[in-house]
Amino acid sequence: MPRWRALPEELDPEVREFTEQLRRLVERSGLSIGAVADRTGYSKTSWERYLGGRLLPPLGAAEALAEATGTDVVHLSTMWELAERAWSRSELRHDSTVESARIARARAALGEFGPPPDTVQGPVQGTVQASRADGQPGAVISEPLCHEAARRASAEESASGAAGPGAFPGASAPASPSAPADSSGAAARPQSVPRSPQPPDYRANAIPAGGPAPRRRAALFVTGVVGALLVVAAVVLLLGVGSGTDNGSGPVAPPASPSAVLPAGVKCTGAECGGKDPEAMGCGGGRATTAGSATVGTSYVEVRYSQVCGAAWARITQAVPGDAVRIDAAADGGAPARTESGKVVRDADGYTPMVPVSGPGKAKACATLTTGAKGCTTPRTPPAG
Repeated sequence: MPRWRALPEELDPEVREFTEQLRRLVERSGLSIGAVADRTGYSKTSWERYLGGRLLPPLGAAEALAEATGTDVVHLSTMWELAERAWSRSELRHDSTVESARIARARAALGEFGPPPDTVQGPVQGTVQASRADGQPGAVISEPLCHEAARRASAEESASGAAGPGAFPGASAPASPSAPADSSGAAARPQSVPRSPQPPDYRANAIPAGGPAPRRRAALFVTGVVGALLVVAAVVLLLGVGSGTDNGSGPVAPPASPSAVLPAGVKCTGAECGGKDPEAMGCGGGRATTAGSATVGTSYVEVRYSQVCGAAWARITQAVPGDAVRIDAAADGGAPARTESGKVVRDADGYTPMVPVSGPGKAKACATLTTGAKGCTTPRTPPAG
């Protein structure tokens, strides 16, 4: 019995349960890790990572282990789907934590949490006007209201002193009998004392007196309501015309029939699956069977066929990086012939995109190894009865 290392403590419970199930399958079969690698087509290093909880095995590896140990493929595929969702959630939480740490470091480096800039305090006193004075640009002329009031008061006091003692401010001085007359013979008018200026009432200019403004607002409101009613009436008329009977020359085309309802997890069928990944589209696992196989050199080549997806693809195991595999589908009825290719990049297996087929015997898989060996599959004979 193999002795396993303890699984990581941070491992998700569903991933832990799936990994322990894989360990039990290997223990019950009595196979070593090397024997499991030879029978499944995945390397020994990969299986050590899978069974150690450091990496979630792909669905193909789990299915290959189920076939090698005589386990139900559908049940193990269901457990794999639950573990794969939990694994994805763990990766998402890890990425979010790393991103938050990066943002915090960036904010600290840019000084976003530093002290706020100084603000100007206190109201502006007086009225300051920037203009050109004595031909010099940028000169400032300040004329506070208190200075103007003091100057006016001095002028009034001067006028009162000239009128004589006991005179009231604002009274006119009597005309002198010896005052000369102007050229027209009229006596000169007495000089009046200047009055204190009154500040302008800015509210009178800002708020206009009662006039046509309320009536204008009412007219605008009525216009808006009428426009909205006209728009609603136009929409009702258009919908009524569109929903009426068609008096045209041709009949109305019937709506397109909805697409066939696919099982949960299946994302394509027939021609829609052409050129797509069978695992990503939900066509692999327990929904696929081996329609043809062949041994080329030390590699095992298969035609995988999914009836629910109406498509086939080629798979090669026990291969090395660089080995190529191809799936050929002959012309069938109105469908043209189609070919898809794949190549082993890492580990020891690979598969091609899908080609749409009408049956399991309509496609053939061929492999070309880096050693120069070539070969194609032969269709499997369905069991009698």
